Amino acid sequence: MKLILLGAPGSGKGTQAEFISRELSIPTISTGAIFREEMQKGTKIGLKVKEYIDAGMLVPDETVLEVIRERLAREDCKNGYILDGFPRTIHQAEALDRITDIDYVISLEVPDADIEKRLTGRRVCSKCGKTYHIKYDDTARSGICNECGGALTVREDDKPETVRARLDVYHKQSEPLKDYYRNKGKLKSVEGTGPVDEIRKLILEALSV
Repeated sequence: MKLILLGAPGSGKGTQAEFISRELSIPTISTGAIFREEMQKGTKIGLKVKEYIDAGMLVPDETVLEVIRERLAREDCKNGYILDGFPRTIHQAEALDRITDIDYVISLEVPDADIEKRLTGRRVCSKCGKTYHIKYDDTARSGICNECGGALTVREDDKPETVRARLDVYHKQSEPLKDYYRNKGKLKSVEGTGPVDEIRKLILEALSV
């Protein structure tokens, strides 16, 4: 099964992708993870990506599509895959259509207000990197990591003004993808609030598996 996971930053795509990957025995493909892997290996495309990232520029669609095309050709994708974080725009979706045929698109629907609470409440240990949340998974001692005793910090992209900016970009660039795939009869909208296990159940029901 070939899937795309859509949803705003903080909607829970990564968590659900991990579950679906195990449930259906198909890999999750994240462009960010691929970029990091290629840069670490020092491949030709990895060096190309690094140039853009080091310059603080977005990686061009042509390069992203080259990375995606190569990744989908690998053996572990023969029974399907989950695309997380791609496509982000209609232009990328149209290009993806020329590479492969997607079966379903799962859109996790979470109100902006809920996402802001999720992300702005997140805290990360400055020493070991463990993640907490001031409301849902706080530490025993305020501001101190349970694992290593390191100080907790707020990531730059979790600050309120940054979260709102990221949501704005999502609504302008990526949300139109819902209509694009709805018109193709491939969109499955799933309520993304509530217990994680309940959301997983709704996704499997939407996929009829």
